[in-house]
Amino acid sequence: MSPFIPVLAVVVLLGFAAILVMSLTSRSKEGKAAAGPSTKGKGKNRSRDRAQVLKEATRRLATNPKDVGALEAIAGVAWTDQDWEKAFKYYGELVDAGAGNPDVDEFTANARLGFASLRLNRFDDAYKALTIARTIRQDDFDVDFNLGYLEYQRKAYERAIALLKQAVAINPEHTQALRYLGHSYFRMQQFKEAIGSLRRTLDLAPDDKESLFALAECNYELGAVEQALKIFTHLRTDPVLGPQAALFSGTVRLNQHQTDRAIQDFEIGLKHLEIKPETAVELKYRLGAAYIKGNELGKAVAILSEIQLISPSYKDVPSLLAKFRELNSNRNLKVYLLGTASEFVTLCRKITLMFFPKAKVKITDISVNKNDWADVLAEVETSKWSDIVLFRYIRASGVMGELVVREFHARVKDLKAGKGFCISAGTYSEEAKKFVEARLIDLIEKDALMGILNTVEAKMRSGGE
Repeated sequence: MSPFIPVLAVVVLLGFAAILVMSLTSRSKEGKAAAGPSTKGKGKNRSRDRAQVLKEATRRLATNPKDVGALEAIAGVAWTDQDWEKAFKYYGELVDAGAGNPDVDEFTANARLGFASLRLNRFDDAYKALTIARTIRQDDFDVDFNLGYLEYQRKAYERAIALLKQAVAINPEHTQALRYLGHSYFRMQQFKEAIGSLRRTLDLAPDDKESLFALAECNYELGAVEQALKIFTHLRTDPVLGPQAALFSGTVRLNQHQTDRAIQDFEIGLKHLEIKPETAVELKYRLGAAYIKGNELGKAVAILSEIQLISPSYKDVPSLLAKFRELNSNRNLKVYLLGTASEFVTLCRKITLMFFPKAKVKITDISVNKNDWADVLAEVETSKWSDIVLFRYIRASGVMGELVVREFHARVKDLKAGKGFCISAGTYSEEAKKFVEARLIDLIEKDALMGILNTVEAKMRSGGE
């Protein structure tokens, strides 16, 4: 699945009421009522017939409560009237009384019991009745679709796919069957199959934003990043999905080093009035990361402080806040860790020249390894000794291990330097410290570096180099 936090459910399910209206659809393009004739009586003759049916059926049930003909008659009237409570009651009784009875259409009885149950939000009853109906007939669209939808709700996506595929085979233009088939594929991470169903859904229902969002995620997972970005960008202003779309698009752009555009995405997401608290916090967290990448530490500290007020222990916010508050207040430490390569080298040069007070220092070589460290080779002459010294300035604030120090020692030997200073904004492991005990290498940790940087700052303010 997507690497993004997850943040929230990707697909907002449609209300049951809208779905269940379609549960009685037939095999027409969008389904006509499977209930048969209109639910309203038309004309006096119809009213008299209905009253006569109910009177006769009631009389027969008084004599025999399991009279399947009477139960079927009352249930049918309730079904036509859309009286779902009565339909549920009498079709339930008909199913119980007519099991194995050749005079009872068990498929219709169970199917209508299932549909009435859906109308009443009795989903367990609906699932049971529709499952029985499908054991009798496997080619009924309404049963396949509604049972497939119930499997989707139960997160039984494999079973949902099998049922919804059958429904789509019967009615290829049914929007909701295509929709939930696509979303089921998506939940099963079958992204290629999901794209096909979701695109067909959107052809029939262009305003289905949840399906459009899922399509964007499928494109991202299949490597079509630009297509995904187009959709996420389009959805950023949507009042419901906008915050999540902005989170996705901003994160993708941040990973692509498009920092300014990522910041814009996150800020758009946070402007929404209706936004889930967990989405808002994650948007702020990603915005803080973008500010850090853009070297806007003041803004990063401000947004991280907001997060800490909302959720004090959110992810690594406490440590980030402590680190970047310090960086934001110390110009030289900020340059050391986050400055451009040229700014960093200039600072390293200044540190080297003032490292030995009252000494004569001549820098003979400076080399930079990517953005990880800088090596400065210098000839140092004091009143007591002179030698070639190698300074390695490591741009990291974590724990430096023995391998880092071993590599530096090898470099000192290659350059035939008499001494080496390994300087870091972090600390060194015990193994690293033991390695240098009998060697002419000094390890400079953050506390000592901070003192050096403060001295450099003081010299800069006084006009010295």
